[in-house]
Amino acid sequence: MLDVVDINCDMGEAFGRWRIGDTDDATLMPLISSANIAAGFHAGDPNLMDETVRLAAEHGVGIGAHPGYRDLQGFGRRRIAGTARELVNDMVYQVGAIREFARRHGAPLQHVKPHGALYMEMAVNRELSQIFMQYMRTVAPNAFVFCMAGSATELAAQEVGQPVIREFYADRDYDDSGSIVFTRDAGRPDAAAIARKVVRACREGRVRTVTGADVDVPFESICFHSDTLGALDIVRLMREALSAEGIRIAPVSQVKTR
Repeated sequence: MLDVVDINCDMGEAFGRWRIGDTDDATLMPLISSANIAAGFHAGDPNLMDETVRLAAEHGVGIGAHPGYRDLQGFGRRRIAGTARELVNDMVYQVGAIREFARRHGAPLQHVKPHGALYMEMAVNRELSQIFMQYMRTVAPNAFVFCMAGSATELAAQEVGQPVIREFYADRDYDDSGSIVFTRDAGRPDAAAIARKVVRACREGRVRTVTGADVDVPFESICFHSDTLGALDIVRLMREALSAEGIRIAPVSQVKTR
């Protein structure tokens, strides 16, 4: 059973005047411990990146770059073909943007978490994950990489000694392989059911799949999405349920040593 866990959330996922979801980041930020901040390709713009990083720094929330495919129209949830080096260079560009805004606000880059379809591609693409880890070892050897347990991302990180944080997806379904079921629209899920699912995962390390089977899911951080409808209810009920079980919420630096 876990007695301490990180809660991470995808943040800054808007563009200019356009907003997604029904909860603003300023309301969610005090309730999380790690923020994955959109870096401009699937969402985000310089003003929004600056504001979101500032909010995270003010609340003591770990700052993470959230690079995605160059896909504003599809919100980074469509796969885009490219060589591994081309895709990593796109990530380098985006991580650099968040690192500079973090530097501006006197905060370190805690982690990097790929977004959406790019996250899923890295999970199965060994070459892409290996080249990305070479980059991380060069520029941010102490920053965590967020990923799914057993993914190509985790294995590539382990090979070179890059610290990783494995995630449990609160507001997504799982298949029998232990991978999340990728979706472009999660709708409005049942927040109370999500809280029960999270508590079970923390207590038993298991989750019910879409076929009704149970699979093991090792993790150190719980993820939910700011663009999921009802995100505020989800994180509030999760926190209440975890607290009732005596499970403490803390930044990843307190959850897992580097």
